[in-house]
Amino acid sequence: MIIWMIRLLVVIAGPIIGYFQWGEGPQGVLLGTAVAAGIIMIEMMIEKIPLDDLVAGILGAVIGLIGAKLLDYAVNLVGNQTLDNLYKPYSILIKMAFGYFGLLIAIRKKEELNLLDQNISKAVKGQDLKILDTSAIIDGRIADVCDAKFLDGIFIVPRFILKELQTVADSGDSMKRSRGRRGLEILNRLQENKNIQLRIYEKDYPETAEADIKIVKLATELKAKVITTDFNLNKIAALSGVIVLNVNELSNAVKPMVIPGEMMQVMIVKEGKEHSQGIAYLEDGTMVVVEEGRKKIGEKLEVVVTSVLQTTAGRMIFTRLKSKEDK
Repeated sequence: MIIWMIRLLVVIAGPIIGYFQWGEGPQGVLLGTAVAAGIIMIEMMIEKIPLDDLVAGILGAVIGLIGAKLLDYAVNLVGNQTLDNLYKPYSILIKMAFGYFGLLIAIRKKEELNLLDQNISKAVKGQDLKILDTSAIIDGRIADVCDAKFLDGIFIVPRFILKELQTVADSGDSMKRSRGRRGLEILNRLQENKNIQLRIYEKDYPETAEADIKIVKLATELKAKVITTDFNLNKIAALSGVIVLNVNELSNAVKPMVIPGEMMQVMIVKEGKEHSQGIAYLEDGTMVVVEEGRKKIGEKLEVVVTSVLQTTAGRMIFTRLKSKEDK
């Protein structure tokens, strides 16, 4: 919204400045409008250029111009009038060519030079990289896992994921805003954790709109794992051969095991789908279905495990009320 307001101001200011600066007539207004349109077009083009390309291009152009300036100095130092006469008419053209080739070479060779992410590539030799997606950050359990020292190493948050989090945190919807701010708090927790290194990775893929596809591309390039709770990202990454650390799968894996015949104490909180069933929940959120428990809602009872069902959504425990025959 702010960007569009600034663009509108540029469009309004262009003709006004042109009118007073370049002649009080149609010519000045048209020239000012053309300049304003050019500024907006350049700004929109720059917005789509990845930061690493932009920085590499600027550095390359500056180096190219320095090379052209050194060539100027060398020609003057020679002091040959004929050479000087041949060189001067093309001096500006040569500078433009040097700047252009410097920009082009820097952009095309930036992957080899690894100018922006040299610190990451040096640090990760022989280590696992783990890329965090938005769902895992907002979920927050990954911070607890790291606090418990089950994961360590280098965690990467791509810049486009950070932007997505900031957008959610600034949302007009109170629920989204709360989730976004929670995600930013989780990142602060991870940053303070001494067991891991949290890095912001600048590379983006402007030609790709979906964040999930961007993450998979980045994970493939860096040979990194992806930490997520998103089912769709899990599937996309698996198809691309990227290793996924799904927090939900981890949560299910570490839940206490129960076996048929085992007894437990539960509080029946609501009715089940079947006529006689009652529903209870363990502390970790596991659903417990209690046969003949419909009439016991609000009571804390001992039940006997009859079977356990593992589903994609989690685990369900089926039980019956404890009888006198049960010890």
